[in-house]
Amino acid sequence: MAEHDDDDNHGNSVAAWVMVGLVLLGSFIMSLAFIFPSVALFVVGVVVVIAGLVAGKLMALAGYGINGDVARSDTNLS
Repeated sequence: MAEHDDDDNHGNSVAAWVMVGLVLLGSFIMSLAFIFPSVALFVVGVVVVIAGLVAGKLMALAGYGINGDVARSDTNLS
């Protein structure tokens, strides 16, 4: 069997939560565009999803990821 590292904090960072929250919001907006047919609403959802991906990556690079400087200096993270 393959050995797996015990990764207890996978995705447990500010950057990950911001990214997931914005992607979920964008997906919800895009789903509304199917219920109420609207190309403009769908495009807004796509923009929110892309903004979420970019924001998550930029926050990770700024130190808010799992191994970032901000995450390591905060002793309250569990």
